Amino acid sequence: MTENPDSAFYLYGFTRSDFVPKGPSVQPLPPASVSATGSGTLVPEAVGIDEGHPPFFWCAGDTAAVLSRVSRDEFCGPAADSKLQDLAWVGPRACRHEAVLAQTLAFAPVLPARFGTLFSSLEVLGQFMERHRETITQFLEQVTDQEEWAVKGLLDRTRAEEGLLHRKSAEAKEPPASSPGLAYLQEQRARLKVRQELEGWLAGACRALLEELTPLASEACEREVLSRPPTGGDQERVLNWAFLVPRRAVGEFQTRVERGTASQTLPGLTFALSGPWPPYSFCPALPAGPA
Repeated sequence: MTENPDSAFYLYGFTRSDFVPKGPSVQPLPPASVSATGSGTLVPEAVGIDEGHPPFFWCAGDTAAVLSRVSRDEFCGPAADSKLQDLAWVGPRACRHEAVLAQTLAFAPVLPARFGTLFSSLEVLGQFMERHRETITQFLEQVTDQEEWAVKGLLDRTRAEEGLLHRKSAEAKEPPASSPGLAYLQEQRARLKVRQELEGWLAGACRALLEELTPLASEACEREVLSRPPTGGDQERVLNWAFLVPRRAVGEFQTRVERGTASQTLPGLTFALSGPWPPYSFCPALPAGPA
């Protein structure tokens, strides 16, 4: 594989060199000014971002970059700008990006790169890796044998409000209203009070789950909460957390999330668990590198 001015190196992420498996290689790779292997071991069972160039590991010291060749025109220039706004173009490539990381994550820690990260040459990439060597190495050591798991809270607000209203009505000691008009006013006051109390109940339920999960995780962070799930529906997202969980604790972590849903005293709130994911939520900043 020789240098080509019309191509670039697409970066999926970084991993540790000592985790790179032995196997078929891409031959030959162009030289770089940093100490690095002259060939790249192929990522097992992975398809590249453009489906034409296989992903491979390129080792420099104790760190390996996960790369594949791409055409520069696909990601750079005016034509590329319009493609990057087209979900029909971005969608399958983003899925292949994630699939390469998932294949790597199956046997090695990863520091994932953002979709569309390019380097003009291995020399430029090597300089970038050398500049951020300590940060990359420390992060990969930190996430070894750990996984990112996402926990989302989904609320069917109408169902929850009706459940709380029913409970309040059963507990109420007020005599029946003497007229339909008064009954209507009483119901509206009760519904307003229920909406206010529901927020407190919801905050308490989320706080209780967080207290259950935090001891099992080495790190946790809040992520942006979208008003509704991507698929639509009647449920709204009320929380979005990411946890970095040691693999040995994943089973208990999953159990506690399931128990968090089962133990709710009101209907309508569920906690959804997904993962493992590349540790995007905990990545360090690696500024001013790609070229």
